Amino acid sequence: MQVQEHAQTAQEFLAVSDHEFMAGDNLQASEKLWGAASHAVMAVAQQRGWRFTKHRDLKVAVRKLSEVTSDPSIVAGFIAAQKFHANYYHDFIEDYDYDDDRAVVRAFIERVLTLVD
Repeated sequence: MQVQEHAQTAQEFLAVSDHEFMAGDNLQASEKLWGAASHAVMAVAQQRGWRFTKHRDLKVAVRKLSEVTSDPSIVAGFIAAQKFHANYYHDFIEDYDYDDDRAVVRAFIERVLTLVD
């Protein structure tokens, strides 16, 4: 997959996630939201020549992005995205947390995608 394909996949997964949350399928929506976040990071990492094939690589890339942009919200957004990834397996997010946490991840994805040239 190329940089622009990862960016496009991130946007598509974000839209699918929104649809699945509205339909009440919180588990699938959680995983799509995680997928959107990870593909956004993959796009930037690939463009910059950073490793991005493992979960740990994504975490390292996020730290680098946070440092080079002086934007600590990038790390916070990725942490929130990881919460949705875990939710897919364990279904632990409370209903009242979905909206706030989704907004954090959406802002993260949008911010990271602005870093794609």
